[in-house]
Amino acid sequence: MAPDVSLWPLIGVAVIIAGFVLRFNPMIVVIGAAIVTAFAAGFGVVATLTAIGTGFLKTRNLTLAILLPLATIGLLERHGLRQHAQGWIQKFRNATAGQLLIVYLAVRELAAALGLTGLGGHAVMVRPLIAPMTEGAAEARHGKLPDRIRYRLRALAAATDNVGLFFGEDIFVAFGAVVLITTFLKEAGIAVEPLKVAFWGLPTAGVAFVVHAIRLWRLDAALAREMRDAPAPEAPVLAKEGGAA
Repeated sequence: MAPDVSLWPLIGVAVIIAGFVLRFNPMIVVIGAAIVTAFAAGFGVVATLTAIGTGFLKTRNLTLAILLPLATIGLLERHGLRQHAQGWIQKFRNATAGQLLIVYLAVRELAAALGLTGLGGHAVMVRPLIAPMTEGAAEARHGKLPDRIRYRLRALAAATDNVGLFFGEDIFVAFGAVVLITTFLKEAGIAVEPLKVAFWGLPTAGVAFVVHAIRLWRLDAALAREMRDAPAPEAPVLAKEGGAA
């Protein structure tokens, strides 16, 4: 490493780690890390504010792109999107929670591999559609679900979206991680085509799909076993008329 390279700007990473460990507000943690990094790099107050303002101007259009889908999804949920999705999937008696999530995993990973990362997501797809449909499929086969199983299904729906997106987008040749890898190797004197880097992401994506699909395939048997062994809910005891409360 060159002797004139300062590692002090990396203190911002420590600030982010400490802030998340202490469960501070993420916005405050990120802003604090940016300010600490700027001063550690020798930026003055004016230069720091200029850098923050320049970054905001470059990404100001992203705010509208993020808020519009969230507002639309919120309006649809208010008018019963989750309930309609759950009721619709319950009409298919042969559908199971594991099968539904496996299909979504395949669609999410293939779409991400084609660069269509915006077709899914926790706020846009998992919360309003995938999670309620998963719960509806499980209730159609096993009856009313206890909260612990319901929360587990929601967590698996979110995890399925994460796995499909994370490993699928590594196959897309124009993805930022692929560009970063090729740039890093080029600076090290190793010339690699982005297409080859994306191609070698295929085995990892395939293994990730198989491993997670096996977990989801075993989910149905686990749900049947847990619901069979779960204690029956106690019937409410009604006080006799005229008796003591």
